[in-house]
Amino acid sequence: MSHAQRQPSLAAADWRKDFPILGQTVNGQPLVYLDSAASAQQPASVIDAVARYQREDHANVHRGVHTLSHRATDAYEGARDKIRDFINATTRSEIVLTSGTTESINLVAQSYCRPRIGPGGKILVTHLEHHANIVPWQLVCEQTGAELIVAPIDDHGQLELEALRSMMTNDVFLLAIGHVSNALGTVNPVKEIIAHARQCGIPVLVDGAQGVPHMPIDVQDLDCDFYAFSGHKMFGPTGTGVLYGRETLLDEMPPYKGGGDMILEVSFESTIYNELPYKFEAGTPNISGVIGLGAAIDYLQSAGMQRIAAYESDLHDYMLSQLGRVDDIRLIGTAANKASVQSFLLGDIHSHDLGTILDHQGVAIRTGHHCAMPVMKRFGISGTARASLAFYNNTDDIDRLVAALEKARQVFK
Repeated sequence: MSHAQRQPSLAAADWRKDFPILGQTVNGQPLVYLDSAASAQQPASVIDAVARYQREDHANVHRGVHTLSHRATDAYEGARDKIRDFINATTRSEIVLTSGTTESINLVAQSYCRPRIGPGGKILVTHLEHHANIVPWQLVCEQTGAELIVAPIDDHGQLELEALRSMMTNDVFLLAIGHVSNALGTVNPVKEIIAHARQCGIPVLVDGAQGVPHMPIDVQDLDCDFYAFSGHKMFGPTGTGVLYGRETLLDEMPPYKGGGDMILEVSFESTIYNELPYKFEAGTPNISGVIGLGAAIDYLQSAGMQRIAAYESDLHDYMLSQLGRVDDIRLIGTAANKASVQSFLLGDIHSHDLGTILDHQGVAIRTGHHCAMPVMKRFGISGTARASLAFYNNTDDIDRLVAALEKARQVFK
């Protein structure tokens, strides 16, 4: 049996039972959830950690001398330590807690780039990016007179690496690049790209929203300057996220927002800002969410990221082999190195119609432009149907997807 047809191991049977939502029926059918790239489901341990905090420990963090505040602070700051270990940051001061990848990227755009860039400067992105890694840079360019430049992709949805390297000129202030394309699943060779950018003296921000859930991440090994990701993509609560930044860079950056907890002393004449990472964390944070994110990291660590990556790779290969047997299907994004995402079109069926037919059969996929309209434009389409996997999926889910697609094809035929 070829690698593309190899059946994944039975590891998911153990993982799947930890996700209560997957036991339900939708439209009279057992749920098949293939939309983890939009938002991954949460294991019971994450749900329980959030509920436990709400029941037993709820209080504001950092400010209180009473017991509940101490317990909340310990759990909240304990999650920061777990994140530091999970991505191998040098110090906890490099872990800024945000509301998600979007806020993390905007923080870098406004605090790192905006004060330093001006007319003649360039910010380099790629044609693969999510809107969250495009629009913040457009705003900075509008504010400063800088220019946004875009590296191309080929017909497989892969970066044209020679073109990207040729664009790394002296006037490029920052490269912002996705680790994994949310629309196509393309895994970019970010370590190699960062190494070249480093030779050119260009700092690099990596949008890791789709990377962190699927593979081990070591920011020191990648040698990136910033790495942004979201909690809800990695089996944690929504409204949580992380910006990893080199301590030397974060130290030089002014605060992004003003308010409580990001200050040491305030008068009407002047303010002394707090130390890292707190100077970037104004106001009461999403305490329960961050505690849930810490529990998600515990779960991922216990499962093992290498084991997850290997399982998902086999499952993705199985999905490709089965989708390839569906008549009239067109796969969008056929890069050699992909994560657990596949976009496709089926005949001339509109992606929204296809998604609706599949939902009637209990199969949840994402349809539309996936917040990546430039990618869609590159392929001359308005949107796709997208099936995205996590380690709680199995071959039965893929078989159900294929059967649902066959039924949709017959309905529209």
